[in-house]
Amino acid sequence: MRFLANENFPDHSIALLQAAGHDVSSIRIEHQREKDPFVIRKAQQTQRIILTFDKDYGEILFKNGVTDPPAMMFFRYRGQDPTAAAHLLLDLLEKGVAIEDTFTVLEIDGVRQRKY
Repeated sequence: MRFLANENFPDHSIALLQAAGHDVSSIRIEHQREKDPFVIRKAQQTQRIILTFDKDYGEILFKNGVTDPPAMMFFRYRGQDPTAAAHLLLDLLEKGVAIEDTFTVLEIDGVRQRKY
């Protein structure tokens, strides 16, 4: 899958996702300090799923009426290990949970999704 890691997404999780065969770009490396609307546009242009710990994305998506939004993965659990986010995502993908066209919230004890 193609992902766009927001600035707050750990490098170790990016590396683990890449090692698992996923195409992951990093805002921190490619476009440091860009604002959230830029990140969303970049994800739309490149057809990537946003990976973030930033809760503002839900508000931007649903309250501001973003048209043609990319899928977004909001991680509410950081864990003690910088690879925790990647492990949560890889477990979700292994279970076959569809994440395209959804706002997905990942927590240690479950997943919530809202289709759009």
